[in-house]
Amino acid sequence: MKRWAFLAGVVAAVWLWSHARGGVEATTLADGALEYPGYHITALEDYTMDARVLSRRDYRDDREAALAPTDLALGWGPMADEQVIADIDISQNRRWYFWRASRLPIPAREIEEHSANVHVIAASAEAAKALANVNVNDRVRIAGKLVEVRVDDGWRWRSSLSRTDTGASSCELLWLERLEVL
Repeated sequence: MKRWAFLAGVVAAVWLWSHARGGVEATTLADGALEYPGYHITALEDYTMDARVLSRRDYRDDREAALAPTDLALGWGPMADEQVIADIDISQNRRWYFWRASRLPIPAREIEEHSANVHVIAASAEAAKALANVNVNDRVRIAGKLVEVRVDDGWRWRSSLSRTDTGASSCELLWLERLEVL
């Protein structure tokens, strides 16, 4: 019994490792549908962004990690300004992005409207490699599609379509086609 449990653990670890590192190739079909083994993915709208990486968090032990192992907290406009973000403590945990400041360098609403937590699905091995090389404070240009993901067991994950919303369901779920460090 212990041998089977160990073997199952090794198989699960290899599966998670290969998926988290872009080992599974995602594709865009001729009709525009998105395909990733085991998932039904619907493109909701195109997404492009030039932003600063405020924080980066890699996940391995939640359901979402097999599909989107990396979250990027991104800032644009005033939230890409080094002087503004110097006064803001930024962190990520459990697929959430948090900020706090003892002194607000800009109004709180501007912070909320110019930053977001983005769950990233690499659409190709090339996109996964580019994502793996992104670091905090990098300025990036990203392009892809905001998506909704469904699984046959009823599980669903849907991107926000607004850059100004906050709270639960406000994160973007991005099918990453291109990423360039500027």
